[in-house]
Amino acid sequence: MKKERIAKFMASTGLCSRRDAEKLILEGEVSVDGVKLETPAFLVDGTEIILVHGSPLKEKPAPRIWLYYKPRGLVVTHKDPEGRPTVFERLPKNLPRVVSVGRLDLDSEGILLLTNDGGVARHLESPSTAWKRKYKVRIFGQVTQDKLDTLKKGITVEGIHYKSIDAVLESQQGGNSWVLITLVEGKNREIRRIAEHFGWVVNRLIRLSFGPFSLKDMETGEVKEIPASVVKDQLGNLLKK
Repeated sequence: MKKERIAKFMASTGLCSRRDAEKLILEGEVSVDGVKLETPAFLVDGTEIILVHGSPLKEKPAPRIWLYYKPRGLVVTHKDPEGRPTVFERLPKNLPRVVSVGRLDLDSEGILLLTNDGGVARHLESPSTAWKRKYKVRIFGQVTQDKLDTLKKGITVEGIHYKSIDAVLESQQGGNSWVLITLVEGKNREIRRIAEHFGWVVNRLIRLSFGPFSLKDMETGEVKEIPASVVKDQLGNLLKK
């Protein structure tokens, strides 16, 4: 059975974040098979007797996934040093501790996947998963389909290379254009940085779908859990590891 760091294992049970788990370990509040831990680098596989504050660590729950229609104006972080409102502060109180699959920046909106399993989150947000992300983007500037087509070959902006992007000009009104963008990588602020490279300004960005999951008829701020059978089908071999 594959072993992992105790702090990571503790976080995967939903008890706390990995950082908080490391803090508990350094404070001497965690023991494994009767031995008090002194380092968060200790490896476990889940067969051990793990105590936190003297109580057994609960079993790792089955992976669950929720869809959340993130509104604009929220940051995707558990604690924001600038004191801005966060996604996790707005979630229903009956949800277990969850982490996001990737992020959407402060001014972006749309579908955000949430899960109770950090390993699942890392797997789904990796480009190797090859899940496409689709966005509807309103851009101010001289947008043409010819220029958008150049993105199919990929583009390098300020030393950062972005792989092939599919972009379709849907409509134009005045100085604004609506563009449907599909990509796989989803690097930090990828769409906004590419738009700036062309001298365009993104004034609205909506993520319509992430892999097989889409907004459909969801309303802003709504949370919807994916059925366990669908999660099992989509995660496949990941659940067997």
